[in-house]
Amino acid sequence: MGLDRNIRYGMVGGGPGAFIGAVHRSAAALDGEMDLVAGAFSSSPEKSKQQGDELNLDPERVYGSYEEMAEEEAARPDGIDAVSIVTPNFLHYDVAKTFLDKGFHVICDKPMTTTLEDAEDLCRRVEEQDVVFALTHNYAGYPLVKQARALVEQGRLGDLRKIVVEYPQGWLNRRLEEKGNKQASWRTDPDKAGAGALGDIGTHAEHLARYVTGLSLERICADVGTVVEGRGIDDDASILARYEGGVRGLIHFSQISAGEENNLRLRVYGTDAGLDWHQEDPHRLTLLTDINGDKPQQVYSHGRASLADSVQPFIRTPQGHPEGFIEAFANIYRSAAHAIAAHEAGEEPESWAQDFPTVQDGAVGVHFIHTALDSSEKEAWVDASYTPPHA
Repeated sequence: MGLDRNIRYGMVGGGPGAFIGAVHRSAAALDGEMDLVAGAFSSSPEKSKQQGDELNLDPERVYGSYEEMAEEEAARPDGIDAVSIVTPNFLHYDVAKTFLDKGFHVICDKPMTTTLEDAEDLCRRVEEQDVVFALTHNYAGYPLVKQARALVEQGRLGDLRKIVVEYPQGWLNRRLEEKGNKQASWRTDPDKAGAGALGDIGTHAEHLARYVTGLSLERICADVGTVVEGRGIDDDASILARYEGGVRGLIHFSQISAGEENNLRLRVYGTDAGLDWHQEDPHRLTLLTDINGDKPQQVYSHGRASLADSVQPFIRTPQGHPEGFIEAFANIYRSAAHAIAAHEAGEEPESWAQDFPTVQDGAVGVHFIHTALDSSEKEAWVDASYTPPHA
C-alpha cells in the first residue's frame, strides 16, 4: 500500500565536487521511488545554486542555507518528506536537529555526530517526533552481507567464537590535505571530521561486525594513532575486542596502508563453521567448514534463489550480473523510502523495509569512537558496553 506517489526529498551538502553527494543521489534515484526536489548543497549560496542548476531543480527550491530550506519546505503543501544529509561530519547534528524539529524524516551519512551527547539527543528527538531516521552504513546493503547475517541467525556457524573485521585503505598514505584534495582536506581536519580513520571507516567496520553477528562490544583495548607525520587526526588503529558472551574480536582499520584500495573484509568463526566476506569481491560469501569434518566449503553467490528469503528483496539482477557500491547504498535508501511511505500512510512497513541502520546505530558508532580513543589514551582495556536511548 503506502503512498500513491514518490517520496520527495531534499539534500543538504553534496555540492560541486563532492563525492558522496553524487553517490547518495544515484542511490536514491535507482529504484524510481524517490524524487530530489530541493537542496541546500553548499554553505556558499552561489555553489548551491550551481548544483541546483546542474540537477535541473526549481530555482525557488534551491536554498542558500539548510535553515532556510527547513523553514520554507515545512511551509509548502508539496514540501519534502525527508532530508538527506551528506555534509562534513561536524554539521550532521545541527542539520539533523533542524529538520527533525520540523517533523521531517532523515537519512544521514555516518558518523552520525561528533559527540555522544549530540548522538543521544538525536535519539530522543527521533522518538519525540516519531519519524524515520536512517544511517547510511551502506555495506549492510550488500545482499551477501545479509546472507551472512542469515547464516548466523540460522545457527549454521554454531556458537560464535571469534570475529575479525579489517578495513585497510591507502589513499591517505601521503598528506593529500596539503595538495588541495577536497575530501582529504575536511576528513583530516579535527574540527570538521571529529575523528579520522575511526569515524570515516572504523565505524563501518564496527557496524558490519555487529550487523552480521548481532553481537555488541563489551570491552576493547585500542591502539589508535597518527602515522603520517604532521597530520592532526588519527589515520590507523588496531583494536582487540570482547563481544557479548565472551566472543573474541579483532578490529583493524587504516588509511595509510600503501597500495590498498577499499579492502573491507569480515570473517566470523563459530564452533561448526566460519564465514568470509570481502567487499572488493562482494558477490561471493564463503561458508568455511571444519577442516576435520567431511563437509566441503560452500560458496554463496549473488542472485541465486537459494539465498535466504530475507535477502531476496535486495537482489536487483540475476546471478552473474554484478552489483556494487551504488546498489548497496540504494538498498538502504529503498528500505528507508518504504519505511517513510508506510509511516506517512499510517501503516506498518514490510519486514525488509525495516532493515536499515537507525539513529541508535549512529549513537553506538559514536560511542565506539570515543571509547576507542579513551582506551588508546589509557593504553588499557575499557568497558565498551552501551545501550543508546530508546533502543
